[in-house]
Amino acid sequence: MKLIPAIDLIGGRCVRLAQGDFARETVYSDDPAAALAAFAEAGAETAHLVDLDGARAGEPRQHDLFARLAGSSPIALQVAGGFRTEEQVARVLDAGVARVVIGSLALLDPDAFAAMLERFGAERLTLALDVRMEDGTPMVATHGWSRGSARSLFELLGQFPAVRHVLVTDIARDGMLSGPNVALTLTIVREFPNLELQASGGVATLADLDLLRDSGAAAAIVGKAIWEGRFTAAEGVQCARG
Repeated sequence: MKLIPAIDLIGGRCVRLAQGDFARETVYSDDPAAALAAFAEAGAETAHLVDLDGARAGEPRQHDLFARLAGSSPIALQVAGGFRTEEQVARVLDAGVARVVIGSLALLDPDAFAAMLERFGAERLTLALDVRMEDGTPMVATHGWSRGSARSLFELLGQFPAVRHVLVTDIARDGMLSGPNVALTLTIVREFPNLELQASGGVATLADLDLLRDSGAAAAIVGKAIWEGRFTAAEGVQCARG
């Protein structure tokens, strides 16, 4: 399993939100380039960057920053937030970004997402599905978690068989350091064995990484636990590798 450190960006600052609530923001750094360098030094191969301004607006806000960081980053970048068109995706890929995350668009315009998969290939795109558990069923939320879709995670995963990389976030656990949803990870891995699952939400300890690794996740997205010093990025990288 890979550890993928996360950097959430608002106005170019590295922040974390509790359960996606912009009113519950903690600022950790004003220098994302330095953070990427530190993650590379720790042994991480990829970092996950989120344009929270773009996610909230539904259109690019910090994609220029993504392009600049991609030009100098010592590790691969997976970027998310506000991507709606092929032109937006092509621009950051051409700038050196390794993979672009597509979320709400896949639900709102599945044909457009399918066209992106055809143009860029399954290795360059990650499908992000953010879920709330409702009576044991993971239901997908959209628009920065502000709206429900009335679609289940499993329904959406089945709709896009060409997808290779999927990032699933349990919204209730994100930024809460309450432990990951291991049961959900196990179910996804069992039902969709061909997917490379990136599990997100809740990691607080190295033991949590052990659980995700043993559950079959291909990667764990970790933000707050690293930023708040629950464990170092280097410790997380080594634990994820087993």
